[in-house]
Amino acid sequence: MHFSKTYTQLLLTLPPDLRESAIQYRQLKKIINQIVAELTSLGLSPDLLHGIIQQPPSQGLDKGKQRERSLTDFPSPQASSEPPLHSSSPRVIYELADVVDHVEPRLHLYLDNYGNQETILPPDVLSQALGFTTSCPTPLPSHQYAASSSSTVPSDSLASSDIGDHLTTKGFSNVPQELIIPLVSDTVFFRTLSEALESLSAYLVTRKAEFEATLQALSHEISSASHPSSSTSAFHPYSPFSSDPATINVSSGTLVTQSKSDLETWREIFRMYVEADIFQGHQERFRGERDTDDAAARFFAFSSQLHERLSEVDLKLKLKRSKIALRTFLELNTFILNLRKFQDVTAEATRKILKKHAKRTALPLAPDLASPFIIVPEARDRALVLSRPVSRGASSLSLSLLLVQALTETLLPIIPHIDDYSCVICTSLAFKPIRLRCSHLFCVRCLVKLQKRGEQHCPMCRAPTVLSADRSNVDWALLNFMKDWFPSEARKKLQQNEREAAEEELRELGLEFRGCIVV
Repeated sequence: MHFSKTYTQLLLTLPPDLRESAIQYRQLKKIINQIVAELTSLGLSPDLLHGIIQQPPSQGLDKGKQRERSLTDFPSPQASSEPPLHSSSPRVIYELADVVDHVEPRLHLYLDNYGNQETILPPDVLSQALGFTTSCPTPLPSHQYAASSSSTVPSDSLASSDIGDHLTTKGFSNVPQELIIPLVSDTVFFRTLSEALESLSAYLVTRKAEFEATLQALSHEISSASHPSSSTSAFHPYSPFSSDPATINVSSGTLVTQSKSDLETWREIFRMYVEADIFQGHQERFRGERDTDDAAARFFAFSSQLHERLSEVDLKLKLKRSKIALRTFLELNTFILNLRKFQDVTAEATRKILKKHAKRTALPLAPDLASPFIIVPEARDRALVLSRPVSRGASSLSLSLLLVQALTETLLPIIPHIDDYSCVICTSLAFKPIRLRCSHLFCVRCLVKLQKRGEQHCPMCRAPTVLSADRSNVDWALLNFMKDWFPSEARKKLQQNEREAAEEELRELGLEFRGCIVV
């Protein structure tokens, strides 16, 4: 199947607004046909150009190095405007001049003659065909060629003469001459492609701003729908002046069960989302941005699992605003995924059309176009022109990856994660937290076990701070924070601590704990 049909089918899988911003691949193919016709009318058919056109300096490099060359190196004025002396072979160089706000492709023909050697375009043929007297212009920098009226000829004025017929004429004066032929259709090609990418860049800037605004509104909705216990009068904080650590408990009638808050549901949704690793890998085996197919498969698996748990009442959203927020959350992820697909298909279409341009016209492969999907910090505002491709280094990142980072950095911190407040020994919530003089934190049960075994040194830093810990080491601020944000986990932790303490007392009395026995 031709890429043109494949490209159209891929665009049909994307939202209408993205399809409308896509580059017109078929239109660019038609312009390539016009370029071929223009070159042929000048007597410079692709077959002829294959034999006489000289590759710019960067074409001699391998593909990896060639892609790293910028427009300023393609070609340099010194390398392209000064022909080597005493050269008799035809010399035609394809140049891409940066003219104000666009790229102007042109052919640079060297008209040299030495005795009876073969030459390019003899002076008398030029005088008859072009109606002007050729001269020996001083080699000019790339941006000054158009100002030299004696050496720059519009391509339409050459249509009456067949340049290719005069490429092997002999016997003219030993005077080097130059001819610059602007390629009108080729200029239209690069202008059309550049304007399409420039328009796409402006569209992406608008969508990025809309995404960020929606993200901020979503963060407020999730925050108000998952408020903690302290947002009501039912929450009573503990303090070292009025509370005894031994009598602390968490009532089962917490806000999560008494009033409508989706705190624990959103915490579970975010835990599932982080574990899905949809757009980025964070494991040791794979780190970095995932390819589009892998990201799509992971997002589908996450969405399916989430809807399955919601339908089975394993997860339940009590508030209407939470249901709307969840739908918006999934829509933002879907947009990122569609943007990734659009980025891939646009990059492939651009690469294909530039390759087809080089193949059909026999003109050298043009440098890469600056991608509108790559964000470069502190980039200068300027018109889109041919430039080196932006590498995926520390100084740049793709727009889709930037949106993923914005989403995770904005939404995930709204609800504290239990792993950030767990005891390093038992790995569960460090409720009734004890902070040693070395600043390391443990739950009270683990610290009591260390003291009973006579362990003096902190398991983290080996400082002798364990045996000296007492009630004054209770971190009351963190205790209230855990009661506020993790009421269910704190209640389970207290029940587990009480059960372990009772079992230890029985063992100290020489009794064996066998659980409840019904007589």
